[in-house]
Amino acid sequence: MNPEVYPSAAVPLQDRKYDGHFGQPEGSSVVNYTTVNINTEPPKDHIIWSLWCLIYGNPCCLGLAALIFSIKARDQKVAGDLDGARHYGATARCLNILATVLVSTGILITVISFIVVIVKIHEVGNNYIPTRYNNRW
Repeated sequence: MNPEVYPSAAVPLQDRKYDGHFGQPEGSSVVNYTTVNINTEPPKDHIIWSLWCLIYGNPCCLGLAALIFSIKARDQKVAGDLDGARHYGATARCLNILATVLVSTGILITVISFIVVIVKIHEVGNNYIPTRYNNRW
């Protein structure tokens, strides 16, 4: 950890004497307190996921909207506005999730429909019996 960003404070434990004054305890004990910021991780902009959604699956232009919000999140991060970057990054993530779910559902429906059509064609082909007309094929 960088001591300039997270200073530690050495605070000796104090013992209350019977006369009401505070003083040092007989044994020397030191407690180190460090200030930890919970939001130390930089915000994510999800730019790669947004590019994937734009190129490979762009239902209702959600991939384009996600890419725009990802670029805004990256700009805000560079400018130093981490709260704005988190907001734009969260919006890009939601749009990416929605686009991915829609594309995956569409692919799944297409595959299932293709399998059903192939099975039906196979059933119709097995039920076909040629008939003879005038003793000829």
